[in-house]
Amino acid sequence: MKAFLLCCLCLISSHLFAQVADTSALYKAIKTGDSLIFDIGFNTCNLAPYNDIFADDFHFYHDKGGVTVGKAAFIKDMQEGICKQENKVERFLVPGTLQVFPMYNKGVLYGAIENGDHAFYITEKGRPRYQDGIAKFTILWLLVDGKWKASQALSYDHQAK
Repeated sequence: MKAFLLCCLCLISSHLFAQVADTSALYKAIKTGDSLIFDIGFNTCNLAPYNDIFADDFHFYHDKGGVTVGKAAFIKDMQEGICKQENKVERFLVPGTLQVFPMYNKGVLYGAIENGDHAFYITEKGRPRYQDGIAKFTILWLLVDGKWKASQALSYDHQAK
């Protein structure tokens, strides 16, 4: 009987925490947010979308660069860091690695967890772009007044390529 109950609990919990299909509206919304952060912001240094996409109390945890607290501090770090480097740095989502997990409170969707791998490339003057490294990332997204906001982000397990 205990084994049966344990199996039932495992089946139920795995269903509750299953990632959503890549065709779902939630997956598409989170992937759009990821694109605003990285394809638009990080890769082109057009940081205007950051004002809407990040929560004011955004926290960023990086296994090599430490912790950044607050949206304003994160934007400033981008402006004075990646965006001022002589060599162009770009981030690309590793195909097939993006996962999105819904977060519910009493049956109401309030957030999502985004997991995946991202690769970083550098373009130096006079040289073709090359891959510099790869890492894992996790972003906690919260649904605030009908809009998705990145609340917490982790970039970790950075490996040189």
